[in-house]
Amino acid sequence: MRVIVLGGGVIGVTTAYYLAKAGHQVTVLERQDGVALETSFANAGEISPGYSSPWAAPGIPRKALKWLFMEHAPLIVQPTLDAATIKWCLALLRNCTLARYQINKSRMMRLAEYSRDQLVALRADTGIAYDHRSLGTLQLFRSDKQVEDAHKDTEVLAADGVAFEVLDAAGCIAAEPGLAHARHRIAGGLRLPHDETGDCFVFTTRLADMARGMGVDFRFGVTIEGIVTEGNKVRAVRSSVGELEADIFVGALGSFTPALVKPLGLDVPVYPIKGYSITVPIVD
Repeated sequence: MRVIVLGGGVIGVTTAYYLAKAGHQVTVLERQDGVALETSFANAGEISPGYSSPWAAPGIPRKALKWLFMEHAPLIVQPTLDAATIKWCLALLRNCTLARYQINKSRMMRLAEYSRDQLVALRADTGIAYDHRSLGTLQLFRSDKQVEDAHKDTEVLAADGVAFEVLDAAGCIAAEPGLAHARHRIAGGLRLPHDETGDCFVFTTRLADMARGMGVDFRFGVTIEGIVTEGNKVRAVRSSVGELEADIFVGALGSFTPALVKPLGLDVPVYPIKGYSITVPIVD
């Protein structure tokens, strides 16, 4: 089967690798002159399923008002009135209850845990090296209130079988001795021992080399301009190099995907926020 993957970031390249492994004829279209040159270029490279949490959470509306006046706010929403921004804000507010937060977090963690397991399997299968380290992560709490509030997350972690450790100040320093000089500012912490880190750019470029060796055709400098349909089927994509046909098309364009597939009647809940492309989980 002929498959065209739109986008050469970590998602597009990984998708192409698995499709080629399954025996398909795969082409990757990327507007840059190489893979992983946008969102996948310099991100944190952190694999932390247990920290997969929806931004829609109890208390976020109040915090968001404070962030509007912070120079380095963790969340920035430009004050525009376009339909996408309004829709995103309403979905966020609708999901800021404790019940919806716990459901959404559980869903996100299950998907993240599955993805992490697949990464482990991929690493074992290919021997790919990308500055990978499995030393866990540690979230610090600076107040007793934060320690108490952590139970909302640990209940979900426990329910989904994610390993975690709730630590006091001494435990945090034992896990990370470099914190000893700041002991007086630490009330406690939450450690996830199975978390990993790595270089996303290196991972993506090396996996692309492996995919290329399996026959994947990477075409760079190609801009996607639209979708061509025939009946109820996508026949081709319009691009800067003309129409390109395939049997199947995979959209892996991050925050550009929703606008591309909207003419098909597809509503992809991805919205760009201060360097992020996030999916807005919604409880029906």
